[in-house]
Amino acid sequence: MTGDRPLSDVTVLELGHIVAGPFCGLLLADLGATVLKIEHPDGGDAIRDSSPLGNSSFNYVNRNKESVALDLKSESGRAVFDDLLDEADVLVENFASDTAERLDIGYEDLREEYPKLVYCSIKGFNPGPYEERPALDPVAEALSGLMSVTGHPGQPPVRSGTSLADMTASLYGALAVMGALRQRDATGEGGKVVAPLFESSVALMGYWLSFTGAYNEVPGPLGASHPNWAPYDAFRTADDEWVFVGPSSERQWRAMCEALDLDLHDEERFATVEERRRHRERLSELLTDELGSIDSEVLVRRLRDAGVPVAPVNDTRGVLDDPHLTATDALGEITTVEGAERTVRVPKSPVRASGFDRVEPSDPPRLGENTDTVLEALGYSRERIDALREQGAIR
Repeated sequence: MTGDRPLSDVTVLELGHIVAGPFCGLLLADLGATVLKIEHPDGGDAIRDSSPLGNSSFNYVNRNKESVALDLKSESGRAVFDDLLDEADVLVENFASDTAERLDIGYEDLREEYPKLVYCSIKGFNPGPYEERPALDPVAEALSGLMSVTGHPGQPPVRSGTSLADMTASLYGALAVMGALRQRDATGEGGKVVAPLFESSVALMGYWLSFTGAYNEVPGPLGASHPNWAPYDAFRTADDEWVFVGPSSERQWRAMCEALDLDLHDEERFATVEERRRHRERLSELLTDELGSIDSEVLVRRLRDAGVPVAPVNDTRGVLDDPHLTATDALGEITTVEGAERTVRVPKSPVRASGFDRVEPSDPPRLGENTDTVLEALGYSRERIDALREQGAIR
């Protein structure tokens, strides 16, 4: 049941593929919206049954949705889509530039007939000089400067290890959709929001852009460190694991040294954070040797007990087995729908609210799994649905 959730009275038509559009739809579904994923009958979302990673991406970002397989290029399929629009509150699309317009389902095509519709476009760029350029997550990460501060000095730039630009644009898109719905409550009118990968990634770089503008300095790749503090980095331990250590106050620095039986805090060159920054390289060398002689579990336990920020660098297996995530019910189970069926754990919505419960994860839908149910709810007869299927308009 989703009746007690903020978006339980909202219906979303998602024309999304791969990550950006579907992740926006997922965020709205997690708040209780009914999300109808509109897919082409011939194959559906581009990453359905595409590869192990593609399948995994699909299964995660498309949980808690219903699939309606519909050919928007056919006359009868378009008529079905128009009927769905009559009942919809929100449309989310992340087509390539001008694709929605070529299908006659762009915002300007729909705004007069569906004035209450909130139309969310997730694009590579906001309208302007770049808007026609093809865009992917790494394009946005490269242009925004994210790549320039990711990785290690002297090494090639690297993208984030997840689809950071796609998901950030989705987060801004979902936030804007909720704002537009709130505005519609007041005015009775919908509207269009654009959530761009590039500008959303630039927003994540805000304090670095402020730094360059104010001090005329350009940061380079940071690895796991930060120029404001020292020590503040990931260190290899005796058991060949990596542990992040980041004392960010004088108290924590002294507590770290005492917990590890080091006397570095008594040395003048490491007495203050300014001095430690000045002697960062030497301090890093000394700590690399010292921490490299301690097993990761021992190091983490000692520093946690001393109140020092510390964490093992988990791989994905470590995250799935994390005791805190287990205790806080942060992961839910779904059964995958492409390839061999597998029961896997996926993140639930991370936020908690006093006024409503989180939506429990449901299995991602098979292609067209909910087509008949959705059309029956619109009042379509069995005969009409069968005729549409024979015409290839639905699946």
